[in-house]
Amino acid sequence: MTKIFSADFISDISEKAKKSKRLRQHFNIHQNYQETCQRLLNAIEPGSYIRPHRHALDPREELLIAVRGRMAYIEFSDRGEVQDVQIFGAERYGVTMSIGLEINPETWHTVVALEPGSMLLEVKAGPFDPDMPKESAPWAPEESSDEVSIYMAQLLSLVGK
Repeated sequence: MTKIFSADFISDISEKAKKSKRLRQHFNIHQNYQETCQRLLNAIEPGSYIRPHRHALDPREELLIAVRGRMAYIEFSDRGEVQDVQIFGAERYGVTMSIGLEINPETWHTVVALEPGSMLLEVKAGPFDPDMPKESAPWAPEESSDEVSIYMAQLLSLVGK
């Protein structure tokens, strides 16, 4: 069966993200975690904090493609120092704008939304074991921490937003 991801469908996911406490909403395209290709749409609003992490415990590359909006990919050293910042997004931000990237599983990283309505297509090899968590960076604040707003402001200052 063909799956259609209409503008209304994408907008609905974005609206759910705006109303979410975490300012994020994902939609699994894959039917189950046993599929050999895990695919999902991830709507991320400005202000959403995705704790820096890596996927070394279940090593698989992660492909991120901008569906809509503009985002910053931030890469860190093992000690939490920012190593690289890449702005990527939809073509409407310019024909030279990167549309995405593929991340090595050993790489500490996060993504920050720079525009309302930003959305990613995430693709990873499956099957996926939900009991095998991603490895959260020990040097970054937990999502529930009071330090998140200060940390996010520091990250955004590096992005130039």
